[in-house]
Amino acid sequence: MKQILSFILNGHPRDVAVSVTDSLLDVLREDLGFTGAKRGCDCGDCGACTVILDGEPVRACLTLALTVNGKSVTTVEGLSKDGVLSPIQQAFLEYGAFQCGFCTAGMIMSAVSLIAKNPHPTRQEARQYMSGNICRCGSYEEILDAIVAVGQGFPSRKEA
Repeated sequence: MKQILSFILNGHPRDVAVSVTDSLLDVLREDLGFTGAKRGCDCGDCGACTVILDGEPVRACLTLALTVNGKSVTTVEGLSKDGVLSPIQQAFLEYGAFQCGFCTAGMIMSAVSLIAKNPHPTRQEARQYMSGNICRCGSYEEILDAIVAVGQGFPSRKEA
């Protein structure tokens, strides 16, 4: 039996019929077509499915969809405004903070959460906060460069 899930997705109200066993990741990807959050390990270890739920990063694969009823969810698709990338998205591009791109959305969402809590993280603080996200390609140094750059007012890579 399906139930109606009503929540805010990327700033817009959404209503969708879901099963009590549906994960937030399933609803985002399969029912609503928001494919930025990736299905990686399906057990919360890799962080590829990270989204922001009421200001906090969560693993969408472990979050039952009905638990977000009445709440606000932000995915990587909700970060850009009028076609302009958010500062962290722009920094990931400029600093080459990805290779295959599979982990990128989850990394960006965790970085958004970090910057919201600590607008000027040190490299060590960024490393610690991002430790729950796995990059199989090993782009960790570039990811940290991008995060720290945003905290420093986003100097160009050439200036950094």
